[in-house]
Amino acid sequence: MRLGSINGLRFKQLKLVILAFFMLFLLWKWEKGTYYDSEILQPDPLVLTHPANSKIIEQHTPSEEDFPSADPLPQPVIKVEKQVTGAPPPLSMIGYSVDVADENEVPPPQKKECNYRNGKWISDNHRPLYSGFGCKKWLSESWSCRLTQRTDFTYEKFRWQPEACEMPGFEASRFLRRMQDKTIAYVGDSLGRQMFQSMMCMVTGGKNTPDVEDVGAEYGFVLAPGAKRPDGWAYRFLSTNTTILYYWSSTLCDLEPLNPSDRATSYAMHLDRPPSFLKNNLYRFHVLVLNTGHHWNRGKLKANKWEMYLGGGPNNNRNIAVIWKAKNFTIHSVVKWLDAQLPHHPQLKVFYRSISPRHFFNGDWNTGGRCDNTNPLAKGSGIHLNHSEDTDAEGAVSGTRIKLLDVTALSRLRDEGHISRYSIKATQGVQDCLHWCLPGVPDTWNEILAAQL
Repeated sequence: MRLGSINGLRFKQLKLVILAFFMLFLLWKWEKGTYYDSEILQPDPLVLTHPANSKIIEQHTPSEEDFPSADPLPQPVIKVEKQVTGAPPPLSMIGYSVDVADENEVPPPQKKECNYRNGKWISDNHRPLYSGFGCKKWLSESWSCRLTQRTDFTYEKFRWQPEACEMPGFEASRFLRRMQDKTIAYVGDSLGRQMFQSMMCMVTGGKNTPDVEDVGAEYGFVLAPGAKRPDGWAYRFLSTNTTILYYWSSTLCDLEPLNPSDRATSYAMHLDRPPSFLKNNLYRFHVLVLNTGHHWNRGKLKANKWEMYLGGGPNNNRNIAVIWKAKNFTIHSVVKWLDAQLPHHPQLKVFYRSISPRHFFNGDWNTGGRCDNTNPLAKGSGIHLNHSEDTDAEGAVSGTRIKLLDVTALSRLRDEGHISRYSIKATQGVQDCLHWCLPGVPDTWNEILAAQL
């Protein structure tokens, strides 16, 4: 009897142990079905002055590129609020249900579409994508900070990580194969030219290669008498028949001399006409990247003898005559025209690049403004916005087939990446807080462009 009691007790204990293990297994399976994605981006507050307040006046500085002025204009403000709690709540909670009986899990929800506007800057020791020392063939001397007296180059070691997706790394040969028999055209101001030079350096690795042929003459890019530079540059990669070009159009308006026989003539600045270069060459393009913004100021119009025209005659519309409204009218006009052209050019993809931010602190370019911070990401590393900081550009492309290449907010976090006081041709006491060191931030703009293609 005693042996039977002992065996009975052991059997009961064994059943309790098995039951406990079974309960633990069910609890583990239930917990396994839910996880938290707790990463959240926390940028410092960012303030955007009206794009029309970011301007350039060429006649006051002998440097190669223009610098902005500070004419007072309306300044709507957009902010990204900084998280103030030490432990922010999860960005998202995604639940997976589990059928305990047959252990078949419900498929997880699809990932969000990649949002290149939102994300964060992360350190990457594989940067830069090319050498600032080596890309002398394609890169302006004053923009290659490796050739100046600058000694800190940490700004070269960051890449942009978009939210909710991995942006593919840029690989030159693969990009050229994808762009075989295609033409990429950049049309805009000096920031557009920086993007063009960046792409040339990225695709060539900064090297002067016999595979690249100068085809500027095919597009009318010849140096006019007395001009500092031609209206643009065009290069063709013979191995893939890929052409990359840039055309100077700082306002995206068609400019027409009022008296062609007079070298000192004024120019009609047709706010409602795209540049004739676009009209004449659109059929040749497969990728078109547009930008404007920093040349819209009274000083620039006066210096270049540009006179606003509308409907083929002098502009009498007082409302449009306000500079920033004239700019917005022009952007809407060229975007609307391009959208109407796209059905006739099914091979063409058009991007409008949002404005590149200025970083003048404690003054403007001509009043002691500086951007000599060398501490990367001093104001935060990440962005999470529902809309573009460049609301004018976003509004212009809304409802069209033109894509917004939105780089404003992510570039605003990189104030350490400007030419600053290191420009070779800079005037004493004047810093360039508009243009970027290359390699640098414009490389990221091109990476986002390549990813969207």
